[in-house]
Amino acid sequence: RVKFKVRVYEMSSHLVSRERKGFIGQTPPPGYVPGLGRGATGFTTRSDIGPAREAGDISDERHARPGKKPRLDDQEDSILDDDEDLNESNYDEFSGYGGSLFATAPYEADDLEADRVYDSIDVHMDTRRKERREIKFREEIEKFRKERPKIQQQFSDLKRALSVVSDDEWVNIPEVGDARNKKQRNSHIRPDRFTPLPDSILAHAIGAQSSFNSLDSRQQKYSGLNTPFPGGMTPGTMTPGFATSTRIDLNQIGEARNSMLGIKLDQVSDSVSGQTVVDPKGYLTDLNSITPQTTGDINDVKKARLLLKSVITTNPKHAPGWIAAARLEEVTGRTQAARNIISRGCEVCPKNEDIWLEAARLHPPENAKAIVAQAVRQIPQSVKAWVKAVDLEGETVAKRRVLRKALENIPTSVRLWKEAVELEDVEDAKILLSRAVECCPLSVELWLALAKLEDYENARKVLNKARENIPTDRQIWISAAKLEEAHGVFHMVPKIIERAVSSLQANMVEINKDQWILDAEEAEKGDSVHTCQAIIRAVIGIGIEDSERFEQWIEDAESCTAHGACECARAIYAHALTTFPSKKGLWLRAAYFEKDHGSRESLETLLQRAVAHCPKAEVLWLMGAKSKWLAGDVPAARSILALAFQANPNSEEIWLAAVKLESENGEYERARRLLEKARASAGTARVMMKSAKLEWVLSNTDKAVVLLDEALEKHPDFPKLWMMRAQIAEQKGDLADARDYLSKALKKNPSSISLWLLLSRLEEKAGQLTRARSVLEKGRLKNPHTPELWLEAVRVEVRGGRRNIGLNLMAKAMQECPSSGILWAESIFLEPRPQRKTKSVDALKKCEHDPHVLLAVAKLFWAERKLSKAREWFQRAVKIEPDLGDLWAYFYRFELQNGTEAQQETVMKKCVSVEPHHGELWCAVSKDIKHWQKHTDKLLPLVAKNVEVPT
Repeated sequence: RVKFKVRVYEMSSHLVSRERKGFIGQTPPPGYVPGLGRGATGFTTRSDIGPAREAGDISDERHARPGKKPRLDDQEDSILDDDEDLNESNYDEFSGYGGSLFATAPYEADDLEADRVYDSIDVHMDTRRKERREIKFREEIEKFRKERPKIQQQFSDLKRALSVVSDDEWVNIPEVGDARNKKQRNSHIRPDRFTPLPDSILAHAIGAQSSFNSLDSRQQKYSGLNTPFPGGMTPGTMTPGFATSTRIDLNQIGEARNSMLGIKLDQVSDSVSGQTVVDPKGYLTDLNSITPQTTGDINDVKKARLLLKSVITTNPKHAPGWIAAARLEEVTGRTQAARNIISRGCEVCPKNEDIWLEAARLHPPENAKAIVAQAVRQIPQSVKAWVKAVDLEGETVAKRRVLRKALENIPTSVRLWKEAVELEDVEDAKILLSRAVECCPLSVELWLALAKLEDYENARKVLNKARENIPTDRQIWISAAKLEEAHGVFHMVPKIIERAVSSLQANMVEINKDQWILDAEEAEKGDSVHTCQAIIRAVIGIGIEDSERFEQWIEDAESCTAHGACECARAIYAHALTTFPSKKGLWLRAAYFEKDHGSRESLETLLQRAVAHCPKAEVLWLMGAKSKWLAGDVPAARSILALAFQANPNSEEIWLAAVKLESENGEYERARRLLEKARASAGTARVMMKSAKLEWVLSNTDKAVVLLDEALEKHPDFPKLWMMRAQIAEQKGDLADARDYLSKALKKNPSSISLWLLLSRLEEKAGQLTRARSVLEKGRLKNPHTPELWLEAVRVEVRGGRRNIGLNLMAKAMQECPSSGILWAESIFLEPRPQRKTKSVDALKKCEHDPHVLLAVAKLFWAERKLSKAREWFQRAVKIEPDLGDLWAYFYRFELQNGTEAQQETVMKKCVSVEPHHGELWCAVSKDIKHWQKHTDKLLPLVAKNVEVPT
């Protein structure tokens, strides 16, 4: 008996799973008898059940001895031990492993409010640190990329060098050996590859190995000596009594496999709620992309069909499952099957509007009408079904009849009322809208539509009723203000907007400033200027702290300007100027806004107010004088400058502006007298320079030389005076004198890059290339990391015919100034034509927003005749740096060669509006004394003429 128990235990240990079951270790229920359910009760004796007890007394444990009652202290310890969970999922950063100290306490409304306040504080603090954290993160990323560049970046130069590899070098590249180990190389001859056999081979093998328990008629006739198969094969000598049958039907195996698959699909449904865990809504969108063209797609369709069949079988009341199944059949081309499925779905789910709409969509129009009619009978409150019925009707009379029937069933549907109103003329629409606002008094759209159709008096009454029914909507108030403005009652517009804000605040409606500003922009688009200005004045100060008003108002004005809402921006500036009348920067912003988006009269009016509040702001006086001058009113400009002199005596800017005004208008003697007074009262370096330049351009060279010598004694550290003195000497043909002046200037001003460049070009002009190189090298020693000097050195070598030396210098320059845009732009066109595109990509990575690089890319597209892309890059360049005249010159030359007259005129107007002052080519023409009286519209063609067309 002991051996038998041991063997049974060994056999059972293999059958039982090694995973620990959940019920092991728990107390069995009262009256539990092990094995009773499977009939393995065995037999018991008196020693097993113990002493006799009463019939109703059921022991909790059948064979265990009753334990001792634990003490109270032991119970508390065990409870504490059970409650303590040291799992990581139970860890809290604030409370530790034990959870919250007040986890058992009730969670009341004040706790919820406290948590909401703390969460809002955390969000606010996080937003304050967000920008600094993002900047730090970007810096760390850039530092990491510099320290550990990608392999692609490390070998980019080597990959570019492959373009110059010859065919012989390519052929002579040694072959790479097989670095795999023996196991990997012999993987194709490994025997551990298995291929599943088809069922036909398995069936044939089973038939060959099977035994038969009967003989056919010929075997019985010839006693087995003549078999039915040639070759003497006999079926064997097994007797019928000992024969075995091994017949296996593989078709039945396949059917069983399909049955198992169906069972598994049916098990996908949730047995508790009866709802499928498959998301049929996903199929409503994903099935549109199914195009069963290959075997894999067909298998996917079959799987989807089985899955959806399981969905509609396990939960037939789930309408999306029927819709998904129908759409699956539709996308696979089985339209009739889809119609049949959706029809069965309509029978099973008659109260679902989506399934009726899908059925109407799948059927032809003549059948769809009947389906929709049945749908509205089943679901008379479905707005979508009625709308679909209206869409299926072709004639307007039939549509009206359907809509009126729908409104009888659903009189509170705003959509149905809007559909009905759109089919009527004005008078009938008024009648319908009057009834509609009675049925739907909370619909703002219906009230506003009715107000638009009524005359002035009735529209006011309609809007008043709308305000009574919907006191919390701002659109009604704004529409009332627009109504008053449209009929010329302008004084009522600000009153209505102010009452709107106070009424909405009284009704506990939050005033969202940004939303109101958007409403103001919409009002401006509808030509309701007074309404938009009233809205801005009413809400611009709501929800902003006093310390943040200036910055926030500037941001709002710029946002409105970007959206094209100039009247809104003008209203914001006006309100800000009344609040901060002494802010010079605010007046300047408003003046520039009027200059760009306003008229000359509005600009002059604003500047008059500005100089009254900020009389010490010289730039405001100068803007006013320039505006008058451009308008041709020279006396008014002189009077403005006279007032500016009174407010700002001895101001250099005002003196020079007065001199420019007189010289531009041909009053040279008055300009000379003004400069004499300026030199006497404010003898600055700029005043001295302007005095000498005036004499120079008027061909009074001797007087200019005297003034320059006097100025150099007083201001030897002003480089422009030295430059003018050297240029006058060069103009006279005295190169040695010019060289001396520039040499002296460099001793006084070694950090002036323009002086080094002038001296180098002077030596190059004189044929002293060695001296030119020496000057540039000395300048780079005095001023390291200066890309202009490197660029000039490269150009000197290229102009001298030593391109290879220029390329070497360019490589050194790029190492010393890796982020210089002018060097990258020059290096692009130093490369051979096939490599320029690659070089431009590298330049854009280093200097993405540099105007010189953008200009080089535009020229590259221009050379390749990609005109649309070139024009796009030109526009991008002038937008980034509009003050660079070289950009406008190249752009204008490009349009002269490839654009229309309208495009050329557009470039000219934009250039005149921005008035560029910088650029190597631009300054060479604009600062020439021959063109000293020419303006931007005259200078641009001259500079464009000197521009080289890229090749």
